[in-house]
Amino acid sequence: MNVGVLGSGIVARVLASGFLKHGHKIMIGSRDPAKLADWLADNPAGQSGTFDETAAFGDIVVLAVKGTAAKDALDLAGSSNIAGKTVIDATNPIADEAPVDGVLRFFTNLDESLMEQLQDSFPDANLVKAFSSVSNTRMVDPDMEGGPPTMFICGNDDAAKATVTDILSQFGWETADMGVAAAARAIEPLCMLYCIPGFTKNQWTHAFKVLY
Repeated sequence: MNVGVLGSGIVARVLASGFLKHGHKIMIGSRDPAKLADWLADNPAGQSGTFDETAAFGDIVVLAVKGTAAKDALDLAGSSNIAGKTVIDATNPIADEAPVDGVLRFFTNLDESLMEQLQDSFPDANLVKAFSSVSNTRMVDPDMEGGPPTMFICGNDDAAKATVTDILSQFGWETADMGVAAAARAIEPLCMLYCIPGFTKNQWTHAFKVLY
């Protein structure tokens, strides 16, 4: 598939490289595409562009920016460029405040997730929450002693979730579908739990797994 990745930070770069590794065509987007020159040097098969160019390019779109910039990024991408498309939402609503005792602060509450806000703002896009509860070091091809870890997803469109499930399988994950977009109220705070060992013990190589 053609995949458009919105963002120029480490998560966007890791996911874009992962899609390339698994045979997809990639455009990675930024407000300033020139800042992606080093990524392009390491990934010559990739392309860079503006947010709107990247969203138009993608058969699916990956939103991989800071949570505080998520709506602005989709605004710049253009609602017409993401209408009808699967949009993988890898964002978390992390506030611009320091963690307290290793616990991140969010700018949302438990009654409305960032993903729900984005879905309400872009009703014609099919958002699917994924990649939000693991560090970038484990997003692509995690090699865990306990076997494939579990990625929690949610979204209102079943076909979009099936597409994301296929991608996660390619990337070495098992998938747990938590239901509609409201489930992001539970999935997004997993980022808080995940990051506590990172901030308190510098441990960033774990992942969640559901056992039956």
